[in-house]
Amino acid sequence: MSDDGHAAAEPEGGAPLLERIDSPADLHDLSEEELRQVAQEMRTCIIDTIGEIGGHFGANLGTCELAVALHSLLDSPRDKVLWDVGHQAYPHKILTGRRERLGTIRQYEGLAPFCSVFESEHDIMGAGHASTSIGYAVGLKEAMRKGVGEDGRVAAVIGDGALTGGVAYEALHAAGGLQTPIVIVLNDNGMSISPNVGALSRYFNRVRLNPRLYHAREGVEDRLTKLPLGLGRRIERLGPEIKSAIKAYWAPGLFFEELDLAYMGVIDGHDVQALREALREAFDADRPVVVHIHTVKGKGFAPAEDGGLEGMEKWHAAKPNSIVNGAPAEKPADGPKGQGMLDVSARRPTVGVQESDSPEGIAPERLEVPPAAGAPPQYTQVFAEAMVAEARRDRRVIGITAAMAGGTGLQKLADEVPEQYYDVGIAEQNAVLLASGLAIQGAKPVCAIYSTFLQRAFDQIVHDVCLQKLDVTFAMDRAGLVGDDGPTHHGAFDVSYLRALPNMVLMAPRDEATLVHMLRTAIAHDGPAALRYPRGAAEGIELPAEAEGIPIGSGELLAAGERVALLGYGYGVTVALEAARALAAHDLQATVADARFAKPLDSELLERLALGHDLIVTVEENVLPGGFGSAVLEHLEEAFAEGPRERARVLRIGLPDRYVTHGKPDLLRGEVGLTGESVAERVLAALRSGEPALS
Repeated sequence: MSDDGHAAAEPEGGAPLLERIDSPADLHDLSEEELRQVAQEMRTCIIDTIGEIGGHFGANLGTCELAVALHSLLDSPRDKVLWDVGHQAYPHKILTGRRERLGTIRQYEGLAPFCSVFESEHDIMGAGHASTSIGYAVGLKEAMRKGVGEDGRVAAVIGDGALTGGVAYEALHAAGGLQTPIVIVLNDNGMSISPNVGALSRYFNRVRLNPRLYHAREGVEDRLTKLPLGLGRRIERLGPEIKSAIKAYWAPGLFFEELDLAYMGVIDGHDVQALREALREAFDADRPVVVHIHTVKGKGFAPAEDGGLEGMEKWHAAKPNSIVNGAPAEKPADGPKGQGMLDVSARRPTVGVQESDSPEGIAPERLEVPPAAGAPPQYTQVFAEAMVAEARRDRRVIGITAAMAGGTGLQKLADEVPEQYYDVGIAEQNAVLLASGLAIQGAKPVCAIYSTFLQRAFDQIVHDVCLQKLDVTFAMDRAGLVGDDGPTHHGAFDVSYLRALPNMVLMAPRDEATLVHMLRTAIAHDGPAALRYPRGAAEGIELPAEAEGIPIGSGELLAAGERVALLGYGYGVTVALEAARALAAHDLQATVADARFAKPLDSELLERLALGHDLIVTVEENVLPGGFGSAVLEHLEEAFAEGPRERARVLRIGLPDRYVTHGKPDLLRGEVGLTGESVAERVLAALRSGEPALS
């Protein structure tokens, strides 16, 4: 018998219990001891699988018991479990019928890296951006309260890092104000549990969640104001102070209680029984409840668990083949150094990056495969070094990141020029507002934010930066297809959502040298400017000894040809050059130009290309609607609207009007036709057809 009175079932044929779990319902009849065993078997499964294929690691090891506890009590998908971000949701995927496919996670046509509504009915929301789960939960439960859809219990799991996002606090405010009966699990892997454990803490939990005592507290507050001899009126005048004192007595989690949320914690997040007891009481309380749990990031994997903050950061994500037999793999011996110069005519090697996007703790970028001697640097590394140089050159230059110091490269600025650096946490809106205030005072702030995350600050860019023409630079890393993290992280829309804004200057470098020059150009420009650059290895171009400004709105002719002009923007220039080489094999010498700017365009260059060629081909790694190609088309239509002169037709090549899946960037670019060969094939087809080739 187990300690909870259930007969401990022996796994059939000695098989692991986890192999019997094909849906959350399979947990409902298991004993506490068996549930603990399932959690441990999941942890082993994650260590073995993710250690081999790579992926988000540490946070998932910390949520094995939580996932088991939640799904053993709830009836998913009627009851809803919302996992914020998804870095911590691998155990949830395992328990919801995807165990056998875990080895495909983050791989092309495999499991999605985060929760996905298209993948499982148990994934209630899709999220790769932090801090959203509580807002979803309030909306879901409020719909249920109005009789819309099937009623059920709702739980939102959010990390302590994600709770730094302002939208999470807005949702907490709404939950308390509406008294929406949801359970918010605060998964805290960043603090000790020692202050709030033991018998007294458990007593407070019972008191706060007992509806009779909760309403009794309200009654005491009311009756105190009705005391005779003038005492009641005096107490009523001191109402806020009296109420706060009463709440401080009843509730150690005063911050949440002041928002009218019951607080329960801190609970050991690796004790299945304690979790189940706390969650059961929280779900029984007819009000919003915060269940504060403490977990260890990397639980069960000694290098992460025993390595302190450094160990937890290092093992936020595991590299492919980084773990063998449950332990870190031995580092391979250094191979022979590369010899000779790189063949710049060949396709540049792709160096995969395994970086941390963790809300809980951002680790520096780590390469899956260390670059060989002479290999190109990462664009992020080039930006980081250029940013430090600009900050040292001008003390008004200030770097700002939103919890992505490692991913954006600004950690180097923080280390070397810390007085010119800010990290605002997961708060992109506040990052832009901070930059706005700095700019008004005469500083030259640079917001280094991934393209996909900058979307979260769109209103501040429109209303606070562009409207007031403030001198703010946006450095957008991860522009284009980023790979394994998929559609939540692809930087596919920034050209489209920024091009419409008055006063904004948009630019994109074709290589690392141009990136250095463009950062100087953006900082020197008096007004808003944004530059986008891709994830991964650069082109292998020698870096300049000194950055130089580029005239705003000027393109560059790279190769003169005939009939076809390939006009690239950013990474599109690399593709255009590859396409030109492919076309040369068909005896067609194409013109190649680097637009450099999407706004303002080089009108003189565009019109010259339009008059001297049969076909202009725009190439970009942004969605076609509203993108760089659309800007070119709009300009040429207006420029030649009143004249009888013939001009070139326009063929636009870029990302399709759909969300692109996850997978290695080369695979994805092949899928969407953003390769030199694909572009060349479309050019030849357009020339053969002789018809307008708008796409």
